[in-house]
Amino acid sequence: MEFTAFTMLTDVGWIALLMLIGAVMRRKIPLFQALLLPSPIVAGLLGLILGPEILGWIGFSDNLGDYTTLLIAVVFAAMPFSMTFDRGVRRGARTMWSYSTGMFLGQWGLFILLGAFLFAPVWGTDDWFGMMLPVGFVGGFGTAAAVGSSLEGIGADAASSLGFTSATVGTLAAIVGGLIATSWGVKRGKTMSMPAKLPWEMRSGYIDEEKERPSIGRATTNPSAIDSLALHVGVLAFTVMVAYLFNQWITSMFSNVSIPLFAVSFVFGGIGMGLLKALRKPKYFDKETMKSISGASTDYLIAFGIASIVPQALADYLVPLIVLFVLGVAYCAIFLMFVAPVFFGEHWLERGIFGWGWATAAVATGIALLKIVDPKLKSGTLNEYGVAYIGFAPFEIGMTIIAPIAVIAGWTIGLGGVATVLAVVILAAPWVFRWLPHHRKSEKAFE
Repeated sequence: MEFTAFTMLTDVGWIALLMLIGAVMRRKIPLFQALLLPSPIVAGLLGLILGPEILGWIGFSDNLGDYTTLLIAVVFAAMPFSMTFDRGVRRGARTMWSYSTGMFLGQWGLFILLGAFLFAPVWGTDDWFGMMLPVGFVGGFGTAAAVGSSLEGIGADAASSLGFTSATVGTLAAIVGGLIATSWGVKRGKTMSMPAKLPWEMRSGYIDEEKERPSIGRATTNPSAIDSLALHVGVLAFTVMVAYLFNQWITSMFSNVSIPLFAVSFVFGGIGMGLLKALRKPKYFDKETMKSISGASTDYLIAFGIASIVPQALADYLVPLIVLFVLGVAYCAIFLMFVAPVFFGEHWLERGIFGWGWATAAVATGIALLKIVDPKLKSGTLNEYGVAYIGFAPFEIGMTIIAPIAVIAGWTIGLGGVATVLAVVILAAPWVFRWLPHHRKSEKAFE
């Protein structure tokens, strides 16, 4: 079937309807509220079941995977325009940085090596198969789209399906496992205070009180010249277009070179932000508006990504996938139950629960779980993470960019080895530099 603008309209229209249905189900069905299921995941699962791959009731085109490639490019193009760097310093941020970065790199490194030395020889999978665990768990849907689309470009046809499946399983594991851990923590008295019930707007996903509804951005232009939203969407669309044209030029010059579109979009977004700073107009674009556009792109990316999963591709990897997910959940559980108490001391549960949420799904999931055990956010977990993220972000963004390039270059095992060594070094830093809670207690005893 020929792809036209109306083909895209049909695809987007169906996904938009399914997202609306997902939002209504979240508001009306107690089980969905208890599981905190995001509407894009519900929409994606409905699209997968009702779409051509299973029931065939919805006539999606064959281009769903292309949408995820473009949407993740928009997300990365928006990053330089929406980042905020807090220069504040908190003592707890040091251990939070070590814990978060070490867990992140360890998940990447360990499972890349398991893919090469366990899954490949036992089940005959490709060397990159183990990478699908961190792609979906600690990476999330955005990384699944970025890495999956890049690997499909070199013939790894199942990569996107595996990545989005991993992200979906990770989200469910985050919620179910997180609720079990929070219930255990409350009963054992390991929280700072008995938590209040999650507010209705968090459980239902809808903010009823108009005065409680936050702004999604501020206008930077007068509508008589150009609508502010049109300007912000336009600059991101232009950035991705320039990145695409640059990619095409690179490919025409060097046929064996393939750079992920999202990575080039991030670079050109950074160049654009750099130009604004050079012109002394760093606030010409509104950060919150950019975040809103990025968030909307991510929601549609998740829905399209799950709906485009090919069940047959998963069937070919069924046994190794099950083993991969079991090992992934075990890895995150070890950090929650054994590493977090050492790193964070008395209030380890709040920080451990938050870490569990983002290590298996996303930061938003971690925050939702954190609010169960720390409803008023008195533990300082988010403050520490916010400062620690300044040092963590280069690893997170860098791994998403480097991982597919390493596979394309045939350096997958090398990446796994380097990431594992870095994880060990970073996790050892709190002992070397005496950052741990018991170190601080011993220092106070001698004062």
